[in-house]
Amino acid sequence: MHDIRAIRENPAAWDAALSRRGMEPQSPLILTLDEERRAAIHAAETAQADQNKASKEVGKAKASGDEAEFERLRALVAAKKAEVAEMQGKAKELDARLTDLLMGIPNLPYDDVPDGADEADNVEIRRWGTPGSYDFKPLEHYELPGVKNGMDFETGAKLSGARFVVLSGAVARIHRALAQFMLDTHTEENGLIETWTPVLVREEMMLGTGQLPKFGEDSYQTREGWWLVPTAEVSLTNIVNGETLEESYLPRRYVAHTQCFRSEAGSAGRDTAGMLRQHQFEKVEMVSITHPDKSREELDRMTGCAQGILEKLGLAYRTVVLCTGDMGFGARRTHDIEVWLPGQDTYREISSVSVCGDFQGRRMNARFKPADGGKPEYLHTLNGSGLAVGRCLIAVLENGQQADGSVRMPEALQPFLGGKTTLTADGKLV
Repeated sequence: MHDIRAIRENPAAWDAALSRRGMEPQSPLILTLDEERRAAIHAAETAQADQNKASKEVGKAKASGDEAEFERLRALVAAKKAEVAEMQGKAKELDARLTDLLMGIPNLPYDDVPDGADEADNVEIRRWGTPGSYDFKPLEHYELPGVKNGMDFETGAKLSGARFVVLSGAVARIHRALAQFMLDTHTEENGLIETWTPVLVREEMMLGTGQLPKFGEDSYQTREGWWLVPTAEVSLTNIVNGETLEESYLPRRYVAHTQCFRSEAGSAGRDTAGMLRQHQFEKVEMVSITHPDKSREELDRMTGCAQGILEKLGLAYRTVVLCTGDMGFGARRTHDIEVWLPGQDTYREISSVSVCGDFQGRRMNARFKPADGGKPEYLHTLNGSGLAVGRCLIAVLENGQQADGSVRMPEALQPFLGGKTTLTADGKLV
């Protein structure tokens, strides 16, 4: 959410930052609601003071036998009591309207985020590795001979509908090995805390990280009111929901491997072939909770963690800064990492790492106590894929394919496959 004081102090600058995201000025309506809310609060406080003063005088009038004054004061107390209730109710209603409005407005981009309308305006900042060359036409992951029997979209559709898959045999084992490899790397080399979290969360947790109220159609809700997490960002970030931490506790760096669920509303026709865009998938997610002064450098550190996974696997990638028009709702700056897929002859997103500033901290009311004893401040939060397991499986399969239909496994992954090095054309690990 946004700091109302910052909007009051410089509404023009705040609107200018929002305009970079293609939004019309919002401060006039926000400040009108804010002024009306504050006026109602002031009126309630004034009426309360008048009520309290009259209440003290009632007893004196009764004791002196002045019935007329007694009745006048008693009527005044009743009137002021009703006025207090009315003004408090009005202030509460205006506060709810103001909160709803602010909750639906995206985060402000950092100054160094490139302006742009869509992904065509993203800016490449790093490229690693060289896409492999083949003396045959590379296949997409689901076309590979050794994959076909272990990646069953027909049974997935029978069980659950479109955009579901059943993995089995060697393909399922490679998928599991990738998640284990990522977790071990992040915990043993990158210093993240391995965490196991629920995939069903309360509605306020989705509000805290910004999936609600604006993007409810992108996720699934149960009859009981729980929401299925679209990413472990929701559960990991909300660990600090409502907390006030000691500064010495920071930074906290979490990693979790979870199932994720997305309705993919509005994505019809986009990347629907194979496993690229599924309703249920797995991710190894990183979340950092930091001091405000450290969050920008933490973005670069987290980006490096995600890039390091691809480098260990020998997968060529490029990293781009998302422009203002392509950036997510809660982000101030986002780095997308795109892995090379020879079957599609292009780079595809495999990780998105974002710094949110205090945007989520405000929504969650998550703070820390400065070591110097100052007033509590809002925490800064970051999140990023480290990596999307299914998309990493796609990349390993496509980049490792050989002319005979087999797939060579990356050397770094082989210890997690019991030393096996190859997926054969008939679907066995040897």
